[in-house]
Amino acid sequence: MDQKLIESQTLEFKREYSEGIRKTVIAFANTDGGRLLVGIDDDGKAVGLHNPYDDMLKIANVLRDNIRPDVMVFVSMLIDEIDGKQIIHIDVERGTSCPYYLRSKGVRPEGVFIRQNAATVSASETAILKMIRETSGNRYEVLRSMQQSLTFTQTAKYFSEKNIEFGESQRRTLGLIGNDNAFTNLAFLLSDQCTHSIKFASFIGSDKEIFKERNEFTGSVLLQLENVYEAIDRYNALGSTFSGLYRIDRKDYPEEVIREVLLNAVAHREYGISASTLVSVFDDKIEVLTVGGLIKGVTLSDIMLGVSASRNSNLANVLYRLELVEAYGTGMKKIMKNYDEYNFKPSVELSDNALKVSLPNINYYRIQDEIAKKRTLMKRQDLTEREEEVVQMFESNKQITRKVVEEEIDISQATATRLLNNLLKKGVIKKVGSGKRLTYELNEW
Repeated sequence: MDQKLIESQTLEFKREYSEGIRKTVIAFANTDGGRLLVGIDDDGKAVGLHNPYDDMLKIANVLRDNIRPDVMVFVSMLIDEIDGKQIIHIDVERGTSCPYYLRSKGVRPEGVFIRQNAATVSASETAILKMIRETSGNRYEVLRSMQQSLTFTQTAKYFSEKNIEFGESQRRTLGLIGNDNAFTNLAFLLSDQCTHSIKFASFIGSDKEIFKERNEFTGSVLLQLENVYEAIDRYNALGSTFSGLYRIDRKDYPEEVIREVLLNAVAHREYGISASTLVSVFDDKIEVLTVGGLIKGVTLSDIMLGVSASRNSNLANVLYRLELVEAYGTGMKKIMKNYDEYNFKPSVELSDNALKVSLPNINYYRIQDEIAKKRTLMKRQDLTEREEEVVQMFESNKQITRKVVEEEIDISQATATRLLNNLLKKGVIKKVGSGKRLTYELNEW
C-alpha cells in the first residue's frame, strides 16, 4: 500500500532535482529546520528518481556554491526508498549563523527565505534584522551587513597613505569580516556603498531661515569626514587682532576643535537609527547634531571628564590605527581647552536619542565683546537716546549709511545727518569712503 505524506512547516516535497531546492534549504536553516524529500510529488506520493546519486551530488554542489554562510554543516543527505522508489532524503537543522541567504542576492528579502506553514517565503527586512541581532548581538558594527557586495576604494587609499596593509587578514582583525566570513556593518560603514550620511548646511545669520549651501555626503565614513571638514573650512574665516605692534591671526574655529567634534560624531553615532548626522554653520556658531545620545550608564559629566565609552569600538579602533584619533577619551577636553582664554564656551545638549555640540565662532563673539565694551564707553559719553539707537545698529552691521539710519529709525534725512555728525564729533564713529560710497563704522578704541 502506498505511503502518503503531507507537507508542513518542517516537511517539503520536490518531484525532481531543481535549483529551487536551495531556497527551501535556506528557509529550513533560518527557521526551525526541516526535511526535504526529492522524488515525491505534491500529493505526497513517491515517484522516484532515475539517477539519485547524480542528483544528490548536484544538490550538494548547488547548496555549497550558492548559500552563504556555509550551510553544509547543518545538512545531511541520504538515498532512501519509499514504496519501492528511490528518493533523496535531506535533513536540515536550524543554523547558528542566521540569516542564510542566496549568494547572488545578498542579505535582502529577495535572497533570504523562511518557512511559513507549508510555504517557503521571502523574509521581511524586519525578520532579517531580528535574525542578525539574535546571531550577533545588538552592537550595530558587529552585525552582518545587509549588503555584501562591498568595495573599499576610498578606505584602501587612506590605509595606503599611512602605509598600513588592508588585505583580507587585516580586515578580519579589524572586524570588517565576521566569523561567518561575511562582511559586517563596520565594513559597510567603510565601504564605497555606505548610505549613512552627513548632511551639511550653511546659513545666513544665526538661525535656519536662509540657506547659503546644502550638501549630503555618503560613501566611506572616512571620505565623509574629509568632505565635511573641507566644507566647514570654506567658512572658517581668518580674523585679526593686534597686541601692541603685533598682529594676531585667528580662525573662526580652531582646526583641532572641528576635527575632534567631527571625529566624535562619526565614532559615537548610533548607526542603527536611520537619521543623518547634521552639521550646520551659522554666522555665530557651528552645530553638530548626532543621533544616539550617550551609552547607557555614561553621563555627560563623565564625557566632559574624559571618560572613554565608544558605541562603535571597532570603528574607533580603525580611526586610531589611521592616526585620526590620538588617544581615547581626550576629544571633549581638547575642544574645551581651545576656548580657555574666552568667556564664551562650547555647549553640549543631550536628549535620549541625540547629542548636539555647539561651537562658538571665536572672531564673531570677540567682536561682539568689543562692541559691548565700546557701548559701555559710549554710555559714559552721555549719548542721547537717538544716538544710542544708531550705535546699536552696528551690532548687526559692520558699516551703515545715512539712508539706513533714516529707514531703520524712521527719521528725516536732516535728523539722520545731525545724529551721525554728533557721533563723529564724539569720536564714536568714523567715515569710510566718500560721496555716494560714504559709510560709517565704529571707531577702534
